[in-house]
Amino acid sequence: MNIYIIIPAHNEELLIGQTLASLVDQTVLPKRVVVVNDNSTDSTEAIVQNFMDKYSYISMIKTNSSSDHMPGSKVINAFHQGFKTLDNGFDIICKFDADLIFPKNYLETLVKNFKNNPKIGMFGGFCYIQKNTEWVLENLTNKDHIRGALKSYRKACFEDIGGLKPAMGWDTIDELLAQFHDWEIKTDESLQVKHLKPTGNTYNPKARYKQGEAFYRMRYGFLITLIASIKLALLKKRPKLIIDYINGFLKAKNAKKTFLVTPSEGIFIRKLRWKKMLRKISKSK
Repeated sequence: MNIYIIIPAHNEELLIGQTLASLVDQTVLPKRVVVVNDNSTDSTEAIVQNFMDKYSYISMIKTNSSSDHMPGSKVINAFHQGFKTLDNGFDIICKFDADLIFPKNYLETLVKNFKNNPKIGMFGGFCYIQKNTEWVLENLTNKDHIRGALKSYRKACFEDIGGLKPAMGWDTIDELLAQFHDWEIKTDESLQVKHLKPTGNTYNPKARYKQGEAFYRMRYGFLITLIASIKLALLKKRPKLIIDYINGFLKAKNAKKTFLVTPSEGIFIRKLRWKKMLRKISKSK
């Protein structure tokens, strides 16, 4: 299976070399790796160029979006710029962050899963962060969710969901829409990926209401938004974020922000969310 990888990168000189080194050392190699150098002002370009000189399947393009690290839109706009440079010969398309170290068998395991089960539309391992001398699970989501840092899609699934949405919440919307189109989401706990720059470390303060806005644009409704806000804020160990998330939802509603999913997709998403929440409640009893 042909694996194409797109890596958005903004000022990643300290980390991207480690990411690329782990990809060129895979037991199954990618067909294409495109680094999207997004407005970097450090040595990111020179580091990627060194890899390009050695590996013909690695390429780089430059783009200039905002220097702000706004969650969602910036990284997905960069992804789209990279995607435009690719031909249609991929079987699997990956969006990887530029601060990851993959185990050697990551792509091999990815291919095996896609080959063995034609219903799998999305696949991913788990992000681990370093605490003191140990690498521990970056526990921000359920284990059935693939982190936005390491998304992989079967071509047909990627086409069914209409690609990636340039908005915060894109890495939840993709999975919800995949399930809407009857695709399965598969995670593999054996694939422990080192996440060198933990999620949220560089998010701009201007993004404080974006999560709540994303809940609105995904058609969650207020009650699901409230539950999701409480859960996420507690996972981040920052209870005050609940207020920001709810305010973001209400601001988006009052402004009549455009939705990211259709009404029928919204109905499916709400039913799926309630189903999963009720399942968790029943298991806890």
